Amino acid sequence: MADKEKNYLSFTGLTHFYYGTTKSDDTGITEEQAERIKFLQNINISTPQNIEKAYGDNGVAEMATSTEATQLTTQFHKLPIEDRVIIYGWETANGMHGLSNNPNPPYVSCMFTKTMEDGSTEHIGFTKGKFKIADVEGNTKGESVEFSSDSTEGEFMSRKVEGFDKDMTFIIVADEPGETENRDKLYKAIFGMEHPDATKGNEEGEDTPS
Repeated sequence: MADKEKNYLSFTGLTHFYYGTTKSDDTGITEEQAERIKFLQNINISTPQNIEKAYGDNGVAEMATSTEATQLTTQFHKLPIEDRVIIYGWETANGMHGLSNNPNPPYVSCMFTKTMEDGSTEHIGFTKGKFKIADVEGNTKGESVEFSSDSTEGEFMSRKVEGFDKDMTFIIVADEPGETENRDKLYKAIFGMEHPDATKGNEEGEDTPS
């Protein structure tokens, strides 16, 4: 680590949010090609932890960390209805979509990219979890135009990921400006298939930039 220069640039953007429904077994492999939701605005990752202590001789004898499920909140310019139907497990009939009294949202994996001004990137992939319906708000139109946004919340557990000895909840990789090798590696680990840009680049005989 001492031989590699660290990147201290701040993140200035978010992009390329992908999600895919996954099998319920330990593989977590995506059943179909992952879907992209455009115009990602904000994300929040929360992993509640507690430090448990054992006492003896009037002091702390040992400590251990207990970790709860990781929570991911995402905000989009708009969350299309087609994606809401999938991630929330809504029922569909005759062009109508609705929430039943016994919804069963699928397990999903997801991934997104954080960008820096020099073109370098950091990619975060979540291995297996479920999204829940967020609160819905709306306002009437006034004298000026105000754009709304859509948010959704998910909780993620860990699953087996090739290359790791322990089950993983989320994985982070970074790429230098103009590079996508680690992005493609993470996409394959999360979704079990090649990144669509990498596939396109291979078909054209050259790499397609991110």
